Amino acid sequence: MKYRSLNFKENLLPTIVYFSLRIIVIFIFVLNILNRNYENAFICLLTLVLLVTPLFIEEKFNIEIPGTLEVIIFLFIFAAEILGELNSFYTLFPKWDMILHTINGFIMGAIGLSLIELLNDSDKVSIKLSPLFVAIVSFCFSMTIGVVWEFFEFGMDNIFNLDMQKDTVVTKINSVTFDPDGLNKVHTINIDKIVVNEEEWNYGGYIDIGLIDTMNDLLVNFVGASLFAVLGYFYSKYKKDSGIKKILIMPRK
Repeated sequence: MKYRSLNFKENLLPTIVYFSLRIIVIFIFVLNILNRNYENAFICLLTLVLLVTPLFIEEKFNIEIPGTLEVIIFLFIFAAEILGELNSFYTLFPKWDMILHTINGFIMGAIGLSLIELLNDSDKVSIKLSPLFVAIVSFCFSMTIGVVWEFFEFGMDNIFNLDMQKDTVVTKINSVTFDPDGLNKVHTINIDKIVVNEEEWNYGGYIDIGLIDTMNDLLVNFVGASLFAVLGYFYSKYKKDSGIKKILIMPRK
């Protein structure tokens, strides 16, 4: 697919970022094919598809994705797939996943606001939404995408035996299950050690399978979505640029 047929100077940065990342991913793909690491090669192919998706969407729906938003999306995809998955950044840097989910909340908020602005500015739609409602829809759109992604991670872990929902070591459990009288009374169990398959478990506690990771992901997504919702409210209310317009999708002129 050709890179948009607009003024090259206006799109110099996203063009450079796009082709640079594409070359890097292709190089990594070839290396993994030569090393017969087909799982990593598949991730590279998936990354190439994701990189070209914004360009396809632009052509398909005749919209203009600002260069700043495109650069953020391209780098986000690279950081999530190539750095996160292939280079183990998710485990080497424990906060890597949280950072990406925060950015995702912000990006999805921008896309949600863009969709509403496109409707507000359309001559085919007579409904004009208030700035507060625009902000709420932007926030809800972002959170919905975050929840759907967690569904996806859960499904991949259970169907394909992956570990997208990273486990967390916990040293205590608070539960009413341990109440001897069967009442709704919380009992705290401090975990010093556990035994798995007749061998002592040396990871410092009990393994929480995905729940804490999922809730942390949704929490930081909430932070990113809330931040953009506030910025989006003031943009919609006063129509002042303040940098927000640089990441809003517009109809192509």
